Amino acid sequence: MGEKVEKGVTAPRRVTRLIRLPEVQHRVGLGRSTIYRWMADGKFPKPVQLGSYAVAWAEDDVDTWVECRLSKKT
Repeated sequence: MGEKVEKGVTAPRRVTRLIRLPEVQHRVGLGRSTIYRWMADGKFPKPVQLGSYAVAWAEDDVDTWVECRLSKKT
């Protein structure tokens, strides 16, 4: 009843936050239209659907995108 877990074996679990558009805009410094246009062009990560009209981005995806952009400048 339940999963058997070996003692002494612990894998760290990483929790990914989901962030909404205003926070994404703040982090990347882009407007809504640019974000959605770049998503359509495959230049920006796509969000996950939360409900009928609600979407959010995985924080890790946005952070990785920012890091990639910064590394291209150097």
